[in-house]
Amino acid sequence: MNLERLDLNLLVALRALLEERHVTRAGARIGLSQPAMSAALARLRRHFSDELLVRKGNRYELTPLGAALRDPAANAYAMLERLFAARTGFDPATERHEFTVLSSDYGVAVFGTALARAVQKVAPRVTLHFRQVTPDVVENPETGLGGVDGMLMPHGIISGLPAVDLYEDEWICLVAADNHEVGERLTMDDLARLPWAVYQRAYDTPVTRQLSMLGLEPRVEVSVPSFQLLPSLVAGTRRVAILQRRLAHQLRHVAPVRMLPCPFPAVTLREALWWHPVHTHNAAHAWLRGIAAETAATLPPLGTLPPLD
Repeated sequence: MNLERLDLNLLVALRALLEERHVTRAGARIGLSQPAMSAALARLRRHFSDELLVRKGNRYELTPLGAALRDPAANAYAMLERLFAARTGFDPATERHEFTVLSSDYGVAVFGTALARAVQKVAPRVTLHFRQVTPDVVENPETGLGGVDGMLMPHGIISGLPAVDLYEDEWICLVAADNHEVGERLTMDDLARLPWAVYQRAYDTPVTRQLSMLGLEPRVEVSVPSFQLLPSLVAGTRRVAILQRRLAHQLRHVAPVRMLPCPFPAVTLREALWWHPVHTHNAAHAWLRGIAAETAATLPPLGTLPPLD
């Protein structure tokens, strides 16, 4: 496809049509009349060789291709918006700017809160938006990162994109304080025998992927989209969970659980801020990366945390 011959205004129309699912409303959203919006839809239909929107009674529905294009169109629009909003300089003390960062609740709790405090001190007109990272973004990071400023994610899950390393963490195991099936030390047999509470899916963390390579498949009894819920889902049960040590330290008074070393050499967690290459030379984004690295350097070393149970 020759991009030089492509009218990028069609991206604006495509995004509005796929999100509004209505020609008149889409036109009103981007300032086009109904005939002009209908003409844009006709051009898009010719380009994709697909109807995109089909009338069903008094409403429109997306075709399968239209539904598949909705998120990529929104991400492409956001990417272009950030690209053309870029400037050669950025003064955090005076400029108004918004950054959107994808993260799990772990990343926000352990690092995002400290980053927000650091930003507030030097950039009072800057706003940080933290959004929950979803499995589809992890599976297609280049597409998912196009419409945001970055993603907090450890190494071992995504690769091939620029990143700045932030800090290290380690994985520990949680069992209920009254779980008498587990002795002073947790064993691999315990991990194979006991039911699990996990974050999202069984292999959505590097450490559980490591377990699969060791031949152990967790018997998942409950899964949640939040690392911070795991201690409460372990307390008072036979379940076991694996959690980051820094977060476990923050949650040590939330639920009656024991924090035990993993019975295998668990891979070190190396948290990083990842971004799409389109942001690399953006002055505002470079500032964000810099203050993220500075903030990470202020986190307490792992060796200063209290010992495990």
